[in-house]
Amino acid sequence: MPDQMRFHWRALSQRHEFYLALLIGLMVIGLSLASEDFFTLGNIFDMSVSSAILGIMACGLFVVLIAGGIDISFPATAAISQYVMATYVLSVGGNFFIAFLIAAVVGVALGIVNAILVYKLKVPAIIITISTLNLFFGLLIYFTDGAWLYGFPEWFMDGVELFTFVGSDGYDYGLSLPIITLLAVILFTSFLMSKTRLGRQIYAMGGNADAASRIGINLFAIHLFVYGYMGALAGIAAVVQTQITQSVAPNSLMGFELTVLAAVVLGGTSMTGGKGTLMGVALGVALLAIMKNGLTLLGVPSYWHTVVTGLIIVFSISMTALNEKKQTLQEA
Repeated sequence: MPDQMRFHWRALSQRHEFYLALLIGLMVIGLSLASEDFFTLGNIFDMSVSSAILGIMACGLFVVLIAGGIDISFPATAAISQYVMATYVLSVGGNFFIAFLIAAVVGVALGIVNAILVYKLKVPAIIITISTLNLFFGLLIYFTDGAWLYGFPEWFMDGVELFTFVGSDGYDYGLSLPIITLLAVILFTSFLMSKTRLGRQIYAMGGNADAASRIGINLFAIHLFVYGYMGALAGIAAVVQTQITQSVAPNSLMGFELTVLAAVVLGGTSMTGGKGTLMGVALGVALLAIMKNGLTLLGVPSYWHTVVTGLIIVFSISMTALNEKKQTLQEA
């Protein structure tokens, strides 16, 4: 029995997610001692809502990275999806199902453009998606003149809230639209990547595209799916962001790509494809959300948030690369 426990402990201690969870635990303890406002029900719900957009987009980028690609253009994809959806809602009306559907369809269409360019041109995905990021955003500003949209109908502003209750502080709490959407996206992505044949094919293509092609996997179809899925989740996140802010600003999500990339890579997802877990991504999102919230409560200037995010990207990529090198040496 002790040998079995020692084996399980050794296996656990070798997982990237274990150290992330340990770090999150230490941060929670430290911030709880440093600020009495941190570990309160209101702050926990605020963190959950504010990190929903990050979590949704991180799930999409996770799928793309596992497939061996990368997508930097999703903030522009989200901005266009958001603007099209908002224009429809303001002029015609509708409901959240229609809003999510419009945004997701627009996102899928733009994602497919990325997939075709990446696959057909055989140019590194980061070059293609940086180009389409600027192309999509430039076209959006040209056709809209950068105008803001606001004045949404009451049903949109009120949102959705389930399992409401009154906290000890007298405020109402519950599962709001951002939290519900985030949980649904995480569950669906988890099922897709761990329980379906398509998910195994995505891992296979990211691990070795040539070998995957030789066993009959349609690489073009996988490209279409993963970039389309990223686009769909960018559109879904855009609806959530619109409901939170009650307005649409064309440039509101620009620059968000680095934060999302940091969360995914911090979770242990390999930049070269084929390796990573959704649990790690969720922990990466949680760590960034806690870090940002803690820095805000401690009164640290906002520009330091960007500095810390950049350092986290460098550190996490370095650690992931070292772990992969170590595993390669052990297998050899």
